[in-house]
Amino acid sequence: MTSDDSPSIARAGAARLEVRRVLKARPERVFAAWTSPDQLRQWWGPTAVTCVSAEVDLRPGGRYRIGNLLPDGKTIWIAGEFEVVTPPRELVYTWRAEPGPGSRERVTVRFEPRGDGTEVVVVHERIPDEPTRDRHEQGWVGCLDGLAEYLAHAG
Repeated sequence: MTSDDSPSIARAGAARLEVRRVLKARPERVFAAWTSPDQLRQWWGPTAVTCVSAEVDLRPGGRYRIGNLLPDGKTIWIAGEFEVVTPPRELVYTWRAEPGPGSRERVTVRFEPRGDGTEVVVVHERIPDEPTRDRHEQGWVGCLDGLAEYLAHAG
């Protein structure tokens, strides 16, 4: 792995998931990689998933939409609205998979300085059930692996 730590995962019932990862980049760099459509397309997605599109209107009330091409050829869109945008420290946004049920989950991402790196803390809440939480866990671990790899090689 290219990070200082492997992902740390905490589960609290079926409704919440927390994944942490220390990355070798400053918070400003990690925040930019997380919020820039051009950069998101380079690293977003769990293993074997390709980000085919990323749209980001980075402001409270702004929307985002990310296209995930799955290995079976299907595309799932993740979409939502930013509730909190505090560069380079925190993002809070709604989360909804399209096509899918109309549940509006919430994701909080904190970018916490750790020496010359950043601990990324992803808290995913309002998850409807345990199987969905387990899929989100795999997805977030894969995304953070991809982000670590991207930051290690993007300069």
